[in-house]
Amino acid sequence: MASPLRRPNTSAALLESRVVLELGAFAALAPALQLTPRGDGHPVLVLPGFAATDQSTWPLRWFLGTRGYEAHGWELGRSTGPTGRVRKSLETRLRKLADDRNQSVSIVGWSLGGVYARELARRSPDLVRGVITLGSPFRSLERLTRSSVPLTDSPLDVDHSAQIRRDIGDDGGTGGVPSTAVYSRSDGVVPWRACVERPGPRRESIEVVGSHIGLGHNPAVVVVVADRLAQPEGEWSPFRAPRGLARWFPEPVAD
Repeated sequence: MASPLRRPNTSAALLESRVVLELGAFAALAPALQLTPRGDGHPVLVLPGFAATDQSTWPLRWFLGTRGYEAHGWELGRSTGPTGRVRKSLETRLRKLADDRNQSVSIVGWSLGGVYARELARRSPDLVRGVITLGSPFRSLERLTRSSVPLTDSPLDVDHSAQIRRDIGDDGGTGGVPSTAVYSRSDGVVPWRACVERPGPRRESIEVVGSHIGLGHNPAVVVVVADRLAQPEGEWSPFRAPRGLARWFPEPVAD
């Protein structure tokens, strides 16, 4: 029987202050992170979490640029919840990036951004090369955060939110697109079990140690993202921690 999805406890919430140390670690290790694989230059769309903007994903997008990718923000301002406008705008942006470069697009989504990423993949699998979610509670869409953020920011979008639940389902399916779910057991914002991928072909979960609000620049997460994006299109194999970094990646939980 699957374990219940419990909200993060107070201790985990207080540990979110680690974000400052994680940002410092990212800056200090930036030269060493240049040893991660370079990419083939394909476009990568990076989606921020709830209440965040593209500014929050700037460190990760900067890093991806140094590895040869075209890293793009979502360009929709502050993320205030899944509305019809957001859904339509993201679909338009995804298609434009794919059409302009005549390439499929990888999507990295942080927290709520990962829920969007998985929906985009499910709805347009021909445009999406792969999905990486960072602390995204796609297994529990009705309990997104410790503060009980609703699935909609407007009464006019209640039907849309219900449609998201029907379309995505409990496992947030990605339409066969390869998916990697990164999570932290000490996440102080969302229930970490809600962020774990169900076992299946070309699907995996990778545990890291860190805060929720630091996932976008956590050095271990950066290593995972670089490794996953560097896989040749059409090929996939499970993540293996680089030699010497195994301690950064605890054994993933069994579903």
